[in-house]
Amino acid sequence: MGRHLIGPESDIPPGTMKKVTVSGLDVLVANVDGAYHAVDDTCTHSGASLSEGSLDGCTVVCGWHKAEFDCVTGKLSKFPAPIRDLGSYKVTSEDGSLFVET
Repeated sequence: MGRHLIGPESDIPPGTMKKVTVSGLDVLVANVDGAYHAVDDTCTHSGASLSEGSLDGCTVVCGWHKAEFDCVTGKLSKFPAPIRDLGSYKVTSEDGSLFVET
């Protein structure tokens, strides 16, 4: 594990999210009002890629069955059945480049 370059800040404008793969791990990076957050990209319900869903503020909504997760903490915020939270990761910015720590 460690610190990984994921690309320029301009690749993820405010209100958007992007899937990146670092060391074989699929991570979703979201930009919420200029603050970058990272969580696992795989929904813990049925394995969907969360990057194919939507972002509403700090909430990532799975495109398959509408499970909702907080992109800051990875915690499940809404779903009719109990499922696991997502892993969350620290994102840092340096000279316009983004890094994620896994």
